[in-house]
Amino acid sequence: MSGETTITIIGNLTDDPKLNFTQTGTAVASFTIASSSRIYNKQVEQWQDGESLFMRCSAWRDLGEHVAESLTRGARVIASGRLRMRTYETSDGDNRTVIEMTVDEIGPSLRFATARPQKVARTGGNGHAGGAPADDPWLGAAPTDDRRQGDEPPF
Repeated sequence: MSGETTITIIGNLTDDPKLNFTQTGTAVASFTIASSSRIYNKQVEQWQDGESLFMRCSAWRDLGEHVAESLTRGARVIASGRLRMRTYETSDGDNRTVIEMTVDEIGPSLRFATARPQKVARTGGNGHAGGAPADDPWLGAAPTDDRRQGDEPPF
């Protein structure tokens, strides 16, 4: 990922994420994050919205499926990812260029809300929606060792 432009954006989803699948069956969720700055106007002594940025985003594979299942319109999110520039030709023959974000990580903002994350079973390998090793201490039931007291972690 050397030389790629990475950003973090905080904002609200403008609509429910739309989950699609490529011809090869790869899941991709598409959504837009609206981010507006808040500016304190001393003349009227109140906060006002600044310019809005509407960032078109895509999340691929398991992340895309999790986004579509977990997030809805209006949800405040924190997303980190890579900017991509894409050029295409319209039906009128005009060339257009858009900047989009390929999301690497996304989650709900807990500034004004609460959330209860739920770990999902992995399906592949190497930490990217992959199979967990058999000795993964975070999977399965907690050990019933008599030396453990309360909710202390096993390390």
